[in-house]
Amino acid sequence: MPRRPATEPSESSATSVLRLKIRLLEVSPMIWRRVLIPASYTLEELHGVIQVAMGWQSLHLYQFFIRAVHYGSFDLCASSPDRPLTSFRFRKGAKFIYEYDMGDFWRHEVRIENQLEPNGEQPYPVCMGGAHSCPPEDCGGPEGYDERRREAIGFDAMNDFATVAELIEEALLSGKQDLLKDPDTLWSLEQAVDQVKARQPFLRDGFSRREVNARFRRAEHHVLMHQQF
Repeated sequence: MPRRPATEPSESSATSVLRLKIRLLEVSPMIWRRVLIPASYTLEELHGVIQVAMGWQSLHLYQFFIRAVHYGSFDLCASSPDRPLTSFRFRKGAKFIYEYDMGDFWRHEVRIENQLEPNGEQPYPVCMGGAHSCPPEDCGGPEGYDERRREAIGFDAMNDFATVAELIEEALLSGKQDLLKDPDTLWSLEQAVDQVKARQPFLRDGFSRREVNARFRRAEHHVLMHQQF
């Protein structure tokens, strides 16, 4: 898979930097990231930046919608994304759409907040802020994600937690360890634990700017700009 060094001139000696705000549409509370990237980046490189910043895995096709033209994955018959952002001559406040996964249809608004002078030896791209964790891949888009989040704190979820807690209390705290030798009891415990684990991605709500920037420093955006299957 093609890779580029993390310290290419386009990153370490950028002549101009774009400050972008990326937000995931149709999801509440709002999931967003603010990043600084070299203005010389192509749309394909921006795709990699968004994948890292948001927390996606680049498993699916993507496309940008800019001025009635779509650029993106070859399989979508889109125009080539190997086009620099500078060629669009975006003004401050300009917006365009980035769409990821043609099954779940995750739509992002990308806003050009400003064009800045680079800050000395600051490596780019860099994440300046954000809020809330990214949805899991392949969870059914905004509607499926919302449904799974509601289910993760619903009645069935509470029952599974209660089952695990009761069995732990009886087997460990009350000294009835023979319970875990009973096939039906063991099966109930395993089922409850598996379902609790499956809900965990829909309960996460954290965002780590430090982790995103560590991934940028490892040049993961130059890996994820290529589809990962």
